[in-house]
Amino acid sequence: MTNAPTDDRNPWAVFLIFLRLGLTSFGGPVAHLGYFREEFVSRRRWLSESSYADLVALCQFLPGPASSQVGMALGLSRSGYAGALAAWAGFTLPSACALILFALSLSGFGGVIAPGALHGLKVVAVAVVAQAVWGMARNLCPDPLRVTIMAIAACVVLMVPSAWAQVGVIAAAGIAGLVLFKPAQAAVHEPLAIRVGHRAGVVLLTVFFGLLLGLPVLAQLVPSRAVAMFDAFYRAGSLVFGGGHVVLPLLQAAVVPTGWVSNEAFLAGYGATQAVPGPLFTFAAFLGAAMNNTPTGWAGGLICLVAIFAPSFLLVAGALPFWEKLRRSVHTQAALLGVNAAVVGLLLAALYQPVWTSAIHRPADFGLALVALVALMFWKLPPWAVVVASGVIGWGLSLV
Repeated sequence: MTNAPTDDRNPWAVFLIFLRLGLTSFGGPVAHLGYFREEFVSRRRWLSESSYADLVALCQFLPGPASSQVGMALGLSRSGYAGALAAWAGFTLPSACALILFALSLSGFGGVIAPGALHGLKVVAVAVVAQAVWGMARNLCPDPLRVTIMAIAACVVLMVPSAWAQVGVIAAAGIAGLVLFKPAQAAVHEPLAIRVGHRAGVVLLTVFFGLLLGLPVLAQLVPSRAVAMFDAFYRAGSLVFGGGHVVLPLLQAAVVPTGWVSNEAFLAGYGATQAVPGPLFTFAAFLGAAMNNTPTGWAGGLICLVAIFAPSFLLVAGALPFWEKLRRSVHTQAALLGVNAAVVGLLLAALYQPVWTSAIHRPADFGLALVALVALMFWKLPPWAVVVASGVIGWGLSLV
């Protein structure tokens, strides 16, 4: 689709768009994908529903934070490497800066946001994800066969709650699509304007694996805390499928037993991370800023932040050129019909666990979620306004 205004191809414009999302995108990675869909598919029309689903499917296959990877890919398609950097910076820096400030002032920063307001933000995530599931299901599951794939995918990932189960479901759905669907050669597809060539893709993937294998050796040879920190956080960003909360055990093993960060500070930072918008991987910025020895503060936070997100950029930019070529294949199109239905199933499962189960505890919560959903789908209010209003209402309900 090409209906978006041309001025949003400027990296600065991309940064500002993602900065607004970074300031208002509460609710975790699944909600972030809902915000992205509303902003870039429904409103700005940067890409089609099917292309967006393809992009989400690719990022689900890759290790790292899927929502941030989708953002990087959108920026890359819009404004090249500078656009990818702008998208990442805009979406990531608000929460990263807030968490670094929290690390620098643990004594007074933790009580700024009331628990009731935080609960309201969890509730609005239910509405955001429900809107995304409904919109994607209407477009990507239009027949009984794909609805069945969606339902099976949701049931499997709910019964087997692991990142590997999600990857397995997507792979199985791709095989099912290859067997069950026979798309025509001229199936409609609106590809992303990928600005990375195949040779550059090979170079980027080589750099990814080279750093993954070489940084541990460098950390042993060079007695530098900064190198050791970069190595630990780069590995965490490289080896975690599913993103989000899955990275926490790896980070704790990297920073608590080594004495870099106390367990109390680790838990305090984890709690603060739930109170800020943007990706959960920005927890790395808090840990870097809370280090007991140098580099710490802003320097430590930025080192750890760049290290944990670097694998995501290398993998997304390196894989996208090959993904687009595969996407034009009739066989790949057939597989993706199944994969797209499974992606909707994953979002449906996530709508229940953890989004619904962590937010809806009483009738008032359900009522707030319903009002937020109506505001988003029928009143067409901007998501950030619904988020802010839900936080205020959640705070008010906690006083009743």
